Amino acid sequence: MEEEKKEMTFSELIDTIAEGKGMSRDSVLAALKEAMETSYIKFLKGGDDAIVEAKIIEEEDGSVHATLCQKKKIVKEVEDDYLEISKEDAKEDCLQTIEHLEEEIDYLKRPRGEEKKEKEDLKYLLALVKAEKANIKLNNFYSIYCPLNELTKLTAVSIRTILRNKIGEAERVALYDIYKDHIGEMLTGIVERSDEKGVAIKVGRTIIELNKKDMIGDEYFKPGETIKVYIQEVKSVDVDGVKKGPQIEVTRSSEGFLKRLFEEEIHEIYEGVVIIKGIARIAGLRSKVSVSSMKEDVDPTGACIGQGGSRIQKIVAQLGNAHEKEKIDIIPWSDDPSLYIAESLRPAQVVGVAIKPESEEEGKSAIAVVKDDQYYVALGKKNANIRLAKRLTGYSIEIYEEQKAAEDGIEFETIEDIRARVEEDKRAKERVNYAERSLRLAEEREALRQAEEKEKALEAAIEEPIEVEEEEVVEETPVVVAKPAVTKVKPAKILDEVEPVAEPEPVKEPEPEVKVEVKTTTSLDELEKSLNAKTEKKAETGKKHVTKKEEKRPRKISEKEIAHEKPLEPLTNAMPIYTEEELAEVEAEEENEADYYSEEDENLEYEYNDEYDDDVR
Repeated sequence: MEEEKKEMTFSELIDTIAEGKGMSRDSVLAALKEAMETSYIKFLKGGDDAIVEAKIIEEEDGSVHATLCQKKKIVKEVEDDYLEISKEDAKEDCLQTIEHLEEEIDYLKRPRGEEKKEKEDLKYLLALVKAEKANIKLNNFYSIYCPLNELTKLTAVSIRTILRNKIGEAERVALYDIYKDHIGEMLTGIVERSDEKGVAIKVGRTIIELNKKDMIGDEYFKPGETIKVYIQEVKSVDVDGVKKGPQIEVTRSSEGFLKRLFEEEIHEIYEGVVIIKGIARIAGLRSKVSVSSMKEDVDPTGACIGQGGSRIQKIVAQLGNAHEKEKIDIIPWSDDPSLYIAESLRPAQVVGVAIKPESEEEGKSAIAVVKDDQYYVALGKKNANIRLAKRLTGYSIEIYEEQKAAEDGIEFETIEDIRARVEEDKRAKERVNYAERSLRLAEEREALRQAEEKEKALEAAIEEPIEVEEEEVVEETPVVVAKPAVTKVKPAKILDEVEPVAEPEPVKEPEPEVKVEVKTTTSLDELEKSLNAKTEKKAETGKKHVTKKEEKRPRKISEKEIAHEKPLEPLTNAMPIYTEEELAEVEAEEENEADYYSEEDENLEYEYNDEYDDDVR
């Protein structure tokens, strides 16, 4: 057994209508109240100047109470009983209405279904009338409530009709608010109807009319086909103060429609890399589109045409299904008028251009010279080419054949000279731009450098107390790095051998400076040379052998050291240390020792010196 469908509540019904019509909930409720008030005024049959009020109150439990009342002003003397009422009449009417409602409620003792809902409405209305009783005072408005079940069937039909019209009007206002912000955009709809006057297009809930004059050439459409249109204008139509909704004007023959097709099919235009500078169009015949590139490595005309003309063919395919397809010329834009005029006359081959002085009568004008066989090409079919060139450039252009221009003595700038001049101007602008950019970068770098210096100075100022404390710690630390390498050096022993110095006797003024100067100024090479020279000197003096006793003899004291000593007084009555016999024995003993000293001992001595030299090195 199928489950019975649940009946929609009043609130759900209002939400459904609002969603289906694209309106707000408040707009639907306002339309319903207005329809009830208009119908009730007709029900009273006393004139349209009656003051009535309709209320729709939704309770938290989902129940809805609708009330209708006529408001009359309480006065002492009544002049118009349709709009005014006396205080006594108001009290009497109030008591009668309360008594009547109580009888109706008492009649519905055991209500079922519709009667139950009716009894609840009567109780709600009775409470309102009793509250109105306390409001009966002079100059106040007295509300005469009317139970909805007392309204005639004709009034209910009138409410439904007026509500439908009000909702339709509110829907059209909502559509106007939507489409007024979409002027200049493309719409896609479904063809509902097509005849000799035009095409009716359904877009969402709206039916839009496309007139024949706004179509491309002799194109035609069948019902159910998809069609693209361009929103040209949206107007709000009022008839006798009543809003009949928006009038949406759409077209397919304007320049804006062609521009939107280029933006949809060519992503460089959509992304802003290639810019459309101008469009001149005769729908169904020919169009000219001038383009410019924001990047040097992007060819604007190549980007629009595509490989093998693939992109431009997609655009042409969307320009209707007329027997003769519309032609599109892609023109490279130039800020030089001569070159721009020459390019705008494509596909004609222009030989040269002469710009006339501007005047108030002719405005901007120019002469374009073409080859003799290109005159009619420059004019185009139905003069479309020259008309579009004039519209695109803003110049009044006069076409001359090359031979006739020579006969009339017209001076013009050749297309080769124009291109060379434009290219030179372009390079000059690039140089200027490069110089300005370099100067700007230099200024930015200088500003950055100054900012960094200020930042460093600020950091130094902040960190200055910390750096002072670190320097004090370093100064207190004893420096022991440079002492060992300078004070103890082995060449000092070699120096002692080469130039032996006796240990200084204790004197009052010691001379350590002499030793330091020798160490710091004498190198190893000089010591080695001195040692070799001394050895050679010994060999030349008869190779005299040095005994061990001679090595141990004290060195001679220099004159410098003698200068520090006090001269000794000559000794008187001094006894000799050795006798003559003892001296003879010492000499004999030295001779014996000399016999024991051999060449091997000498060689050992030199070998010992060589090893010591190697260690020093």
